[in-house]
Amino acid sequence: MKINIDNLTSEELIDLNNRIIERLKFLDQMDAHNEMMKFSIGEKVSFFPSGCGEQIGTVVKYNKKSISIVTEKGERWNVSPHLLSKQKYHKNNIIAGIIGSAFEM
Repeated sequence: MKINIDNLTSEELIDLNNRIIERLKFLDQMDAHNEMMKFSIGEKVSFFPSGCGEQIGTVVKYNKKSISIVTEKGERWNVSPHLLSKQKYHKNNIIAGIIGSAFEM
């Protein structure tokens, strides 16, 4: 779709600009929401903040554009869902699995 902006007044251009910005913000929020829905409250996740090693934590809350994570060290982080990975094998789960297997014998 092409829009000829050459004949628009300043007021019309400003209105068009505002509508475009609002639409882009909405699309960005929808993208963030769709990414957030890939994670569940209570799920173990990991991320790599700059200047730190891998952080492993639990999803505790959905925010407007980020997810609140509480790490194993008790730190609270607000992280973009694009930067999170699901933790399939958490060290506590591995230890619990080993102990559980020992009791099954």
